[in-house]
Amino acid sequence: MRVFRTLESIKAPKRGWAVAVGNFDGLHRGHRRIILRLRREAGAAGLPICLLTFAPHPEKIFSPDRILMIQTLDQRLRELKRMGLEAAVVLPFSRPFARMKADEFAASVLAGAMNARIVVVGADFRFGAKRRGDAAFLADAGRLLGFRTVVVPPYVDGGKTVSSSRVRTSLASGDVEEAARLLGRNYEIEGEIVSGAGRGRSLGFPTANLESPNEILPPGVFATRLVRKGRVWNAVTNIGRRPTFGASEPTVETHVLDDSPDLYGAYVRLVFLARLREERKFRGPKALAAGIRADIAASRRVFRRFGL
Repeated sequence: MRVFRTLESIKAPKRGWAVAVGNFDGLHRGHRRIILRLRREAGAAGLPICLLTFAPHPEKIFSPDRILMIQTLDQRLRELKRMGLEAAVVLPFSRPFARMKADEFAASVLAGAMNARIVVVGADFRFGAKRRGDAAFLADAGRLLGFRTVVVPPYVDGGKTVSSSRVRTSLASGDVEEAARLLGRNYEIEGEIVSGAGRGRSLGFPTANLESPNEILPPGVFATRLVRKGRVWNAVTNIGRRPTFGASEPTVETHVLDDSPDLYGAYVRLVFLARLREERKFRGPKALAAGIRADIAASRRVFRRFGL
């Protein structure tokens, strides 16, 4: 998948692109519906497909309570490649860019730099200065500029629209199974295994300490899968502040079951299956060790439920 990071670098095909436009944080089931429609429309028209997105997220610039992203940009791009996208344009979002008027965006970015022939957006899509452009505006602009606009209705789950904010809320409470249902896949984080304090090993449960670039670290104790270069291990993961030892900074600590792989310095993925419990303070190391044994037993029940 080709990735273009500035307007000037874009090499659009002469026959044009079918383009989906949006932030697509998390690539949840609603986003996937948009991309599925993009593939169908492009296939019928004989056009290659491209996704236009932005980094950082606009709310990172304008919101006083800046949102946490569900995925890193690298994760998002890898997922798009797996979904069959042929190209992605990641435009830097800034205050000057946000001042671009809706008609200018349609003309210079979509019709101009991207040579769009079909533009697919969600029903709640907004763009241009002060978010004055919407799907209806885009459809009118497209008729003048030579592209057709396709508007995809929201994806509804449990009577509510599936959205990135719903996924964030689920993850913030540690409900990774709810997040997985909204995403259409298990939530995962990634990062490098770094040295820790060694307390887990002293208790008989060595842990791998993950330093992750992901912004959302769901709190609690989880049944997880640790993945490194195609190898997969069942694991129990604690994310929190280790209150038993008076720590203050959040950490990600993973105990691999039934194996002791040398993971120090490795870059790994951590896939969340289910939350076992919230993090809690134990009276001391012996009580903590008993709690870990109970967590391991609970995680094995989860793995059996998932057929793992």
